[in-house]
Amino acid sequence: MTDTLFLTSEELAGLADPAEYVDAVREGYRQQGPAEPRTKLVNDEPMGMLTSYIAILPETGAMGGYTYAAGFGDADVHFMTPLFDANSGEPLAMLDGASMNPFKTGATGAVGVDALAREDATTLSIIGSGAQARGQLRATMTVRDFETVNVYSPTKEHRESFASEMNKQFDASVGAVASSAAAVEGADVVITATNASDPVFDGDLLDPGTHVTAMGQYDPGKRELDTTTIERSVYVPDLRARATSDAGAFLQAVEEGAVTEDHIHGDLGEVLAGDVPGRQSDEEITVFDSGGTGIETVAAAHMLYHKAKAQNLGETIDVAPGSEALTGR
Repeated sequence: MTDTLFLTSEELAGLADPAEYVDAVREGYRQQGPAEPRTKLVNDEPMGMLTSYIAILPETGAMGGYTYAAGFGDADVHFMTPLFDANSGEPLAMLDGASMNPFKTGATGAVGVDALAREDATTLSIIGSGAQARGQLRATMTVRDFETVNVYSPTKEHRESFASEMNKQFDASVGAVASSAAAVEGADVVITATNASDPVFDGDLLDPGTHVTAMGQYDPGKRELDTTTIERSVYVPDLRARATSDAGAFLQAVEEGAVTEDHIHGDLGEVLAGDVPGRQSDEEITVFDSGGTGIETVAAAHMLYHKAKAQNLGETIDVAPGSEALTGR
C-alpha cells in the first residue's frame, strides 16, 4: 500500500495566494514537459460532459491531471485532481479541485499577460464577471501595476457588483462600462472570461500594442475572439496541440482562410523558455489563447500538496499498487 494524501476543497481554500499560483504555473509551463489537450465526452441524457487532461512536469518531478464532470443530473461540476510522483510513479495525493480552479486558471492568464503584455501597461479591461473573471483579475494584478480596470458583462447588475467588490480589494480604480467596445477601446490588456459562443468584441477596435488573453472557450465551434483579432495578432496558445484541436477562435480563422497553422507564433512554454521571442515591439497586438491544460493543474496541485503537508492538512488513504491487485496478494 502507498500512503496518499486526500485534500478537500475547504482545506485548499486560502492555502496559497494568487502570486504563489502564478509562480508555480509559470514554472510548470517553462518546463515544456509532455502534455495532452483535453479529452471531452458529451452525454445527451442526462445532458453532461466528462473532461480530462494530463501532464508531466519533469523538473518538478510531478505528474497528474484533472478530471471533471459537468452537468448531468445535479447540473453542477465536480473536479478531481490526482497527483503522482514523476520519478517513482507512486500516487502523492488526490485533491478536490473546486477551490483551486479559478486560481490556477487565473494564474495561467496572468502568466500569459506577464509574458506578452507591454511592461508599461496600466489599463486592464475584463469581459466577463463570474468566478473565472475574478480569478483572472486577482492573478493579473500581481504581474502589472494597473491603475484602471474596466469590466463589462451583458447584465448590468453583474458588472456593477463585480466592480464594487473588486474596487474594495485593489488600489486600482475598478469600474463597470456599458459595452464591450467601451471596455476594449484604449485598453492595454483585455481579458475575456465568458461562456460566449460568438466573439465578444470587434477586433478592429484593438489599439496597436494591446495584449489580449482569452480564457473562456475550448470548443472548435465556439470563440470569444473574432477572426480580425486572430489575424492582427502575434498568436500564442497555451499548448500547440490545443490550438489545432479545440481553440475555436483560431480554428475558425483558419477555416475562413485568414491565417494558416503557421500563424502560431509559439506556445506559452516556448515563449517562457526563450525558444521563441515574446513581444518584440510596443506596436504588436499579442494574443494568449488558453482553454486549459494539465500543466497549470499539476503545477498548482504540487505547490498546494507541499503547503498542505507542511501544515499537516489532509487525510491519508491507502492506495494499492497494481502488482498487488494482479497477483491477488
